Amino acid sequence: MTGTSTGATPPSAKPSNWNVPNALTTLRIFLVPIYGWVLLHDGGDSITWRTVAWAIFFVAMVTDKIDGDIARSRNLITDFGKIADPIADKAITGMAFIGLSIIMDTWWMWTITIVVLIREWAVTLLRLSVLKSVVIAAAQSGKWKTVAQALALGLLTLPLLEVDGWLDVPGEITYGVAIALLLVAFVLTLWSGYEFFRDVWKQRHDIRKSPAA
Repeated sequence: MTGTSTGATPPSAKPSNWNVPNALTTLRIFLVPIYGWVLLHDGGDSITWRTVAWAIFFVAMVTDKIDGDIARSRNLITDFGKIADPIADKAITGMAFIGLSIIMDTWWMWTITIVVLIREWAVTLLRLSVLKSVVIAAAQSGKWKTVAQALALGLLTLPLLEVDGWLDVPGEITYGVAIALLLVAFVLTLWSGYEFFRDVWKQRHDIRKSPAA
């Protein structure tokens, strides 16, 4: 005899938007203005506030990893998550790029920030616009880009050069590592963006060439 449990969720049923991954995504969105305000408090010169800003950024990056893992492992991928998750990611990193550019006030940091933001939001908007017809899996270069950005922005958020005393040398070394990671992230950002636009064009070209069903 066959039967189904009345408490089982049908395989075709869509998961509710009220779930842990979406809650973590929403938390990241709320953390964006808080992180920006804390980072720029006292003009970014406060060691205490910069350290708090780093802690907020760290929480945001960790929850980004956790919510994705939970959503995939428990089949909790929702339309809200597909839209809100990349927006939350780009918002927190975008705020970091802009805030750090204001604090560092160098032409090269502003150049990196502008180029990265144009690339990130162009990819995000295009991904959302073709979400139903074209599915582009995250490339390995994009994953490494995200890691490099998170490490670079996290280290630069710390007051590495503001601490006097025995931390002078470690701070300068860590700052150098952060700048190197930032340059790696910049290159990977451009390359992964090229790969994304190339793959979208190829898929849409293949769709146009395929015979109508």
